[in-house]
Amino acid sequence: MLPPLSPAEEKLLLDFADPEAPADGKWTLSASSLMALLANAEFHGVLPIMLRKLREIGDANLPADTALRQKLAELRDQATLAAGQSMLLQYHGERIMKALAAKGVAARIVKGPVFARKLYRHAADRPFTDIDILVDPASIAEANSVIAGCGFELASGEAESHELQEFKWLEKENSSLLIELHGNLVHDTGMRRRLSLGFRELQVIDGGEADTPAALLTIAIVHAAGGHKFHRLQLCVDVLQGVRAPQSPEAETRLLEAALMTGIELELATVLNVTGRLFDEPRAIALANRIRPDLAIRLAKWLITGNMLLRVNSRDKMRSRLSRDAFRWVQRLARARRYAA
Repeated sequence: MLPPLSPAEEKLLLDFADPEAPADGKWTLSASSLMALLANAEFHGVLPIMLRKLREIGDANLPADTALRQKLAELRDQATLAAGQSMLLQYHGERIMKALAAKGVAARIVKGPVFARKLYRHAADRPFTDIDILVDPASIAEANSVIAGCGFELASGEAESHELQEFKWLEKENSSLLIELHGNLVHDTGMRRRLSLGFRELQVIDGGEADTPAALLTIAIVHAAGGHKFHRLQLCVDVLQGVRAPQSPEAETRLLEAALMTGIELELATVLNVTGRLFDEPRAIALANRIRPDLAIRLAKWLITGNMLLRVNSRDKMRSRLSRDAFRWVQRLARARRYAA
């Protein structure tokens, strides 16, 4: 269980988690409060952003506490190793992509390294622990063969992998290197009857370009609410950065059309609403409100709140878990809706 945070400390955690919020050393915090914030930031996947901001503030402006300084040194060493791991993963991802291209298999890398490069001013703010490769379902068998030929072995059950359209591959010489091959970014078969995000859908959203803001934001929303259940703050930070990416009114219209095409109207409204309220980003709330709120969307917004997300591993974690489980059932029962003009 994470150390509890006061409401003021939760607000500070959000400031530390926001890549664009300036580092502000005007606050006065005890060493124990900073230790609690570091533990929460690590759990929520936003520790690299917090460590960068603490460096910008300067150690001289932090509490002169031996345990705090030792913890910071450990976390900074771990962050350096994580950055190196991300670079190694990226190397292998690019190697596999070249091998896929040589075999004529159309594929694209999604999420981690693309988010880091396209959405974050400081790429190190968004480390990643695997490489996600998306292909058309018809190409899965050939893509798997290519990945095996690149020195990886299947680490997930074959039958379950085919059902989920998600294959996990580990490098034979270094099992910390994980490649995930996807035929669809929605793995829950119960939800896939309504929402789907695959290679062909992303091609349509991109409209002949690559990794457009509309496509990246669509992926981030599906990742937060379709692949996961809001289990950490980083998911909403990706969405926040996606909202901030330069977008014209035409690009926003394309995003809403993408939501209609992929069936993620409920997810778009819910994720953008909670992200906008957590980080005080009115543009996210305005986009969320473009979706006509039916009963399912109203219920989803009521279930998925900032408090629910921040306290996913706190004393209130059971309440958070029940809210997120209820949201999953709403997703499975919901029908697609059109957006407001």
